[in-house]
Amino acid sequence: MYYNNLTTIIFIGFDNITSFKALLFFSFLAIYCATICGNLLIIMLVCNNKNLHSPMYYFLTQLSISDLILSTDIVPNLLRVILFDRSTISFIGCFTQFYLFGLSEVLECFILTVMSYDRYLAICNPLHYNSIMSSLFCMKLIIMSWISTCICVFIQASQIHQLHFCGPNIIDHFFCDFDPVLKLSCSSVFTVRLIASILSIPFFLCSFIVIALSYSYIIYTIAKMTSIVRRKKAFSTCSSHFVVVSIFYGTFNAMYLIPTKGKPVNISKALSVLYTVITPFLNPIIYSLRNKDITKAFNKLLGSEQKNQ
Repeated sequence: MYYNNLTTIIFIGFDNITSFKALLFFSFLAIYCATICGNLLIIMLVCNNKNLHSPMYYFLTQLSISDLILSTDIVPNLLRVILFDRSTISFIGCFTQFYLFGLSEVLECFILTVMSYDRYLAICNPLHYNSIMSSLFCMKLIIMSWISTCICVFIQASQIHQLHFCGPNIIDHFFCDFDPVLKLSCSSVFTVRLIASILSIPFFLCSFIVIALSYSYIIYTIAKMTSIVRRKKAFSTCSSHFVVVSIFYGTFNAMYLIPTKGKPVNISKALSVLYTVITPFLNPIIYSLRNKDITKAFNKLLGSEQKNQ
């Protein structure tokens, strides 16, 4: 990679937020703290409670890890941008932020896909669920998700490293996203965009197809159930995951599949806030509120702490 004199990146951030600066800063700070605490709590509950030692909750911990990476990568810099109107980051720091962002997003995509397959087996093939979704197979799916994620990010990173960066050094955003980073390059970015489009096939399109097929079979199976109690129970086991998937793919589609020329910059920034700040905050809340096992484990943890006191 050729750095030239491009050693510092300047984020423009948000326009016309002077009167709301304090409110936005403390709101995002509170959301960030809640995101970290919520996802760490889920990881701790799953690790310490034997009733949660099942594939669905192992996958949930990986989703929480992805959310922790994303929030820690994006939000601290976002808070600096809001507080000082503009913020700077080193060139190396910008690319590190970009790679960690890509890692968390691709990992979440794969984990959500694996979780949809897990819910498909639990509802559509319950008699063979334990034999198919064994602990060993569960660990293999998690490892494959991480390996696939690292391969995707490495391929994209290696291509971006071939570009010649000579400025400008100003990004009209609050973090180093794909398009803003490419705008810093003086080289042709056609190959980089082409490879990104090719990588999106296994990473996004195939994952979306697997999730869509899984939920098609799930809905069909639930519709055939004659017992209302069984229907409610089956629906409750996948409702949280379905909500999280809808939020993730909904914001992803709005951000990356709608042409950039068709979106005002402020709309892009607002969508970016939604999937980099709000989504990691909502995920643990959705799973906690809709999941009786998580609620029981949390109440048990509170009860044991009160006894110790």
